[in-house]
Amino acid sequence: MDKTRILLLDDHALFRAGLSRLVESEPDLEMTAHCATLGEATDILRRKAIDLVLLDYDLGKQNGFEFIARAREMGFAGRFLIVTAGMSDAESVQAVRLGVGGIFPKHSSPALLVQAIRKVTAGETWLDQSSIRALVEATQRREAPDLRKPFTEREQQVLQGVFEGLSNKEIGARLDISESSVKAALQQLFQKTGVRTRSQLVRIALEEGIGRRK
Repeated sequence: MDKTRILLLDDHALFRAGLSRLVESEPDLEMTAHCATLGEATDILRRKAIDLVLLDYDLGKQNGFEFIARAREMGFAGRFLIVTAGMSDAESVQAVRLGVGGIFPKHSSPALLVQAIRKVTAGETWLDQSSIRALVEATQRREAPDLRKPFTEREQQVLQGVFEGLSNKEIGARLDISESSVKAALQQLFQKTGVRTRSQLVRIALEEGIGRRK
């Protein structure tokens, strides 16, 4: 089995130790390295193959966004999952704009974190309910004109499922519709937003505040 190679960047040693044990207990995950500073993390990216970076936003005098920018400049093509004790609305919106795969609160359960890691690694987006509400409220305050076609009720329901990281099958079960109907709604969402992937759909919808207005 090919394992997902993970780099953990967090300035709390106890949290790093606990999360490392959690990751190593999963057969498909590998804690390749963990560290406390941007400098250490940058050096690790130069030397090791990494698929996913788990990083805290608040790193003392630095923050996770600085590392994301640095990693992209180095050519890192992997995914990012922010594991944080808390972020402001503006910070959450900026994280989405930077292309992070998800925002995960540290107070959530370890089992849920493993699920989030797998989804983000697979190219999906993970946002918990509080992050979704914060992001939507922040983007709805923007006054930029929305020129896209309005979403139907079904499309909004499917988009909500995508926001929550559900699969097409899970969305279909929730809405009591077939998986093919979910796929059809997704295709309409892709056409209306001009994107091709689920993660791009989440990003553009949050940035423009579309799909969830009453």
